Amino acid sequence: MGLGTETDETESFAILDAFFEAGGNGIDTADVYGKGASEELLGRWRASRPSDVTDRAVTLTKGRFGTGPDVNDVGTSRRHLHRSLETSLRRLKVETIDLYQLHGWDPLTPVEETIAFLDAATRAGKIHHVGLSNFTGWQMQLFLSTAKGMGAPVPVTLQQQYSLIYREIEYEVIPAALHNAVGLLPWSPLAAGFLSGKYVRGGASSDGRLAADNPMVQHQAKQLHDNDAKWATLDAVRQAAERIGATPSQVALAWVMAQASVTAPIIGARTMEQLRDNLVAANLVLDADVTETLSQVSAPRPEDYPYGRFGALQRERYIDSSEQALREL
Repeated sequence: MGLGTETDETESFAILDAFFEAGGNGIDTADVYGKGASEELLGRWRASRPSDVTDRAVTLTKGRFGTGPDVNDVGTSRRHLHRSLETSLRRLKVETIDLYQLHGWDPLTPVEETIAFLDAATRAGKIHHVGLSNFTGWQMQLFLSTAKGMGAPVPVTLQQQYSLIYREIEYEVIPAALHNAVGLLPWSPLAAGFLSGKYVRGGASSDGRLAADNPMVQHQAKQLHDNDAKWATLDAVRQAAERIGATPSQVALAWVMAQASVTAPIIGARTMEQLRDNLVAANLVLDADVTETLSQVSAPRPEDYPYGRFGALQRERYIDSSEQALREL
C-alpha cells in the first residue's frame, strides 16, 4: 500500500527486486492506493525489469471504492468496474490482471450485475481469476453461490483482516472459505505494525502505520492501546520470539501462515529492513507449545456467539476437519 507514497520510488524498486530475488511472486495493490500512485509505480517497475522477472510476477489489484466525485465513481456496478479495470490495466502496463478482487461489498448493486461483468472481463482475457476482499461470511456465500448458479467464474480468494489481534473472522468467514475451498489472503497480519513489538503501552505512537492520519487507522490504534487482551497477546508474542530467537514480527507471521485456509499473508513492508525481517517468517515453523499458547491468549471472546461454548467447539472441530481434508487433497 505504501509503495509510491510512504516509500519513494528508488527504495520501492529495491524492495520489489529483493522480494523477487528471495522467491516471492505476488504483488498486491488497489486502484485507490495513493490515488493510483501504487499501481503507476508497479507499472514503471514492470517496464524497467527484464521479462524473466516480470513473467513470474502475479499481479493482484482491486476495484470498488471511490475514484472520483461522481455517483458512478464507486461500487461494483458494471460501469464503475469497467472504468476501474481499464485504468488498472493501463497503470500496471499489463494486458491481464491475474487476480482481480472486489475491494468490498456493495449493498446497492445486484450481485448478478457484478458477476456478469467479471464473467465478461474474464472471457475477454482481462482477468484470470476473481477474488473478494472485506466480505462477511453471508456476503461471500451469496456471491459464490450466485456465480456458480450463473456458470460464471467463482472467486478463488478472500483478502481479509486477520492476525493474532483480529481473529473474529474465525466465527463465520473462515468456515465459509474452507467449505468453498477459497484461499485466505490475510491483510495486516501484523495488525498495522502492533505485533512488530515496537509499541509500548502508554507511549505515544509517533511513527509507524498506527500513527497515520487516517480515521480507520486512528480507530484501530485506540482499540489496541486501550485493550488489555491485545497487550497480553503482544506480550506472549514477545516471549515466544525471545524463546526461539526470532523477532515478534516473524512469530506473528508464522502463526498466521499456519492457520487453516491461509494461502499467503499480505505483507506491507515499507523499508528493506522490514522486508528482510518478514521474509524470514516464510521458513519459520512454530512448535506446538508456542502455537497453542499464542492461540489461547489471542482467542476472541464473544459473550455467547452462537450457542456459547458448544458452538465454539463445533466451529473448532469443523476447522480442524476441513484443514485435514485440505492436507489430504
